Amino acid sequence: MSGKREPDSSSGADEINVRHEASAKRFAVRLDNKIGYLSYEQPEEGVLDYAHVYVPPAYRERGIAAEITRTALDYARREGYSVIPSCPYVEHFLGEHPEYEDVVNRRP
Repeated sequence: MSGKREPDSSSGADEINVRHEASAKRFAVRLDNKIGYLSYEQPEEGVLDYAHVYVPPAYRERGIAAEITRTALDYARREGYSVIPSCPYVEHFLGEHPEYEDVVNRRP
């Protein structure tokens, strides 16, 4: 499963092709010879814990982390998962994108 976005001249991002690498428990994008990713765990059936987002320093501020996160949240919604936003970036993204509130699992 992948998410794809055309180049965005306002952000300076080239085409971003996010792939779900289920065996590695991550959503990843190849950036020349480097990788940006969102890693996750599945603590229980139907729940994904989005633990960490990483984009190499030379590729930051281009919307790559946002695109990886958007693709991961779209996957969770489509597949019927709820998401625990353990990663501070994912939590921040959700604060700016309330349209994803339906997939958020706010544990007590």
